[in-house]
Formats: sequence, structure tokens, C-alpha cells
Amino acid sequence: MPLSRRRFVRTAISAPLALSLPRFAMADLSIGSATLTTVSDGSLTLPGSFIFEPMPQDELAPVLAEFGVSSERLTPECNLALYRDGTNTVLFDVGSGPDFMPTAGAVTDSLAAIDLAPEDITHVVFTHAHPDHIWGLLDEFDDPLFYNATYMMGRAEWDYWWDPETVNTIGDARAAFAVGAKRRMQVIEDAVVRFDDGQEILPGIAALSTPGHTPGHMAFELRNGTDSALVVGDAIGNHHVAFRKPDWESGADQDPALAVTTRNMLFDRLMAEQMTLIGFHLPNGGIGRVGQDANGYRFLEGQ
Repeated sequence: MPLSRRRFVRTAISAPLALSLPRFAMADLSIGSATLTTVSDGSLTLPGSFIFEPMPQDELAPVLAEFGVSSERLTPECNLALYRDGTNTVLFDVGSGPDFMPTAGAVTDSLAAIDLAPEDITHVVFTHAHPDHIWGLLDEFDDPLFYNATYMMGRAEWDYWWDPETVNTIGDARAAFAVGAKRRMQVIEDAVVRFDDGQEILPGIAALSTPGHTPGHMAFELRNGTDSALVVGDAIGNHHVAFRKPDWESGADQDPALAVTTRNMLFDRLMAEQMTLIGFHLPNGGIGRVGQDANGYRFLEGQ
């Protein structure tokens, strides 16, 4: 079969990399007869103030000390959920690509480590359109990297980033987010499938509106047989203050008050149903459950 330009470039660069692939954090979960794997896009490097600035600093310090988290510098993982049911190979979000942070953009190497290539992905489903979730959409030719995939995004999220006024109203610190999202969305404008809250977007995958981090942020309930899990994206954005103090507003959220309401709704549901969650920025692959102790909620890794 003749090599496409994508396949040629990937083949040329993958050979020397094959012997030196880093070991990316991954986790696996069986959901009925389906499999969910998290694949790493690397990590971010953020100032602590990005999240912690609006929080009560005297109460924040002991929470950070409990988890060994710095108030100055954060390095959260970026974990993309990959769902395979024998028919569909679904990737939730696409990571950062090469243009956001040098510590991120590793999803293609992570997929290669489990013998998958971009063309094997049948569907890309977006939780939201922040850079670490959508900037990896395009390849080095500014074409869709996952070129065989159907792209899917919640209607409210699409409409927000597509609106030409968003770049003027989102604030200076996030204006580049709006420009970058719009540029990538323009490439898939005619092909993207949009959906609404509660809709079953694929067999066994239902959308759940979780706004606040962004206006149209979506989580996804995965069900296969009697098993279930919830892909929460950034609606629960870390394993420390988001769990211990879900009522605290975070600087990472575009609508902090609404994000608090969403977070509490998710914790109530995850606890009531004892459902597994998959969080984009949760540690060690991001798969676990919500537990509770005298100090509040706690992320139970891998359970």
C-alpha cells in the first residue's frame, strides 16, 4: 500500500523512538466486555496561583501539606481515556499537541506503546476545548491527526468557542485559548457531530452536562453490562483541594461558582453509585473511586 504523507512521517520518526519510548502512566479498567485504558499526554507545569489564588490561604496550607503539594508549582498528569468495545475505539480528548507545553503532547507515543496508531481511533469525543484537551487535534500539516475518526463535541461547548465574541470576553489570560480552539475547530467544522446533555452519543456512552470549568463542559457515563464508569474530564480537576474542599472556588474554572455546584453533584452521584471515575488530571493514570474519611472526600487510586 502506498505511504500517505502522514504514515511516511510517522514511520520515519517512530523507528529511532521505538527503543527509547518513555514509560507513560497508564491504567486499565474492564467495563463489562469493554476495556477502558488511560493513555498519557504527559503533564503540565502550572503556577500554584492558577488554582489556589481565590482560596482561603490559611486553610489551604494544611490541605496541601497533607498531600505533599506545592503552593508554588503544580505538575498535573494529563490522562486521556481510551474506550474499546470491540467495534469502536473511542478517545476522549486529544491532548495538547506540540504547541502548548514542552512537557505535554505525548499521546501518539502513548498510543504506540499499546500498539495503536492515530488511524485506529474511530471516534474522538471532547470533554471541552481548553488547550490541553483540543490543541492536539492537528498534525504537522495542520490536518486532523486522527484522520479516520468521527469528531464529537457538546453543542453548548462548540457554540461557546465558535462565538466570535468569546475571545473578547474570556479575559486576557485565556484569550489565546479561544484563538487556538477556534483555529482547530474550523478544520473539523463540516464533520463534527454535536450532542446535548443526556444523549447516548455512542452505544454505552451517554453525555452528562458538567458546566463551570468551561460553559459547555461534558462528562460521559460509560455502561457495559452491569459495569459503569464516569469520565469527568476537568470537572474534578485534582486529587487534593477538589476532593477535600469541593466548595472552594478554583482559579482554573471559568465559572467558579457553577463549577462548585457541578463538583458536588458529581461527588454525590459517584458516592451514591460507587462508580469508578476517570479524571484527566488525577494521579497515576487517573482511574479510581471516591472515598470519604474524617477530613472529607479522598481519591482512591485504581479502585
